[in-house]
Amino acid sequence: MRRRALLATLPGVLALGRRVHGAEEVVVFAAASLTDALSEIGKGFERRTGSRLLFSFGASSTLARQIQAGAPAQGFVSAARTQMDLLEQAGLVRAADRVDLLSNRLVVVVPAASPLALASAADLRNARRIALADPVAVPAGVYARQWLEKAGLWATLREGVVPTLDVRAALAAVASEAAAAGVVYRTDAAISTRVRVAFEVPEGEAPRIVYPVAVLPRTAGAAARAFVASLRSAEARAVFGRLGFVVLPEP
Repeated sequence: MRRRALLATLPGVLALGRRVHGAEEVVVFAAASLTDALSEIGKGFERRTGSRLLFSFGASSTLARQIQAGAPAQGFVSAARTQMDLLEQAGLVRAADRVDLLSNRLVVVVPAASPLALASAADLRNARRIALADPVAVPAGVYARQWLEKAGLWATLREGVVPTLDVRAALAAVASEAAAAGVVYRTDAAISTRVRVAFEVPEGEAPRIVYPVAVLPRTAGAAARAFVASLRSAEARAVFGRLGFVVLPEP
């Protein structure tokens, strides 16, 4: 899991909302695909407010399980509604606090120097190993599996699938040539010079990708609420758009 701080090693497993040198700490769990965007947005928030943001990036499914187990998150940004729904059902998120923030697109990537020519889902039959985030639990992998199921190819391709911990790990598997191809988000493909996009999954063929955000009301203080609200600001929207996310309209 990618982290700006090793949450598990902090004293007392983080005293939530505590002030460090006069600044309030905010713990945010977020999908791995948001690493670059939230890190950039977070730096601006820290400069403006004096608060300190502690991010834990990883697979949304893993993060949701950690929150259910009592991990000290104050805000959560998931790459799918499923994980947020589970937290709401568990009483850890309120419907009124949820906002559908972003969308994304799936792309098929291959190593930058690969001669493999892929232009459609059917062409993936020519790829020996295909890296996906865990297609059972991790949103990016679930979206990819649903796309391939709709195309009638999942049963054929599943034996060649290499499941990874999250979407960034799938990207890394292709970049290192451990996999001949991979299905990742468009925003992840854009950060690597070691892969190239073979094709973007047509919007009509892919499941709708939605990133919801919410505060965790039992733990969130004023700073956490302010940060989550700031993700709808013009400044944050500009960062998301520049990095390739689709910013969803205000509810």
